Amino acid sequence: MKSSKFSKTERIQNSSVIQAVFRKGKKYSCNGAKLFVLANGMERNRILFTFPRKYGNAVERNRSRRLSREVYRLHKWHIVTGYDFIVLVFPGMDTFSGRKEQLTGLFKKAGLWLE
Repeated sequence: MKSSKFSKTERIQNSSVIQAVFRKGKKYSCNGAKLFVLANGMERNRILFTFPRKYGNAVERNRSRRLSREVYRLHKWHIVTGYDFIVLVFPGMDTFSGRKEQLTGLFKKAGLWLE
């Protein structure tokens, strides 16, 4: 059985990798979020959730980040592996079902969603 944890190896932490994904990655957008995708040549995906400067206070950003990670953690088995993702989340739709709709729509638009 696959582990459903969201481990540190699944997070993008290096600033040079973050800059590369923003510069070279393909961009997909939906209402309230943008997805940046870049192949990483690994057997796993790495992801980062980020927010614009004017996205509420620290409590709101951290709550939204936890919500986004949980939605990703529960649905990561439906996503093609071998990519780095950055999800830029805008204010609004801070519910589990709203975030799930955003992420599945973005990954389907990118052609990375497995049924």
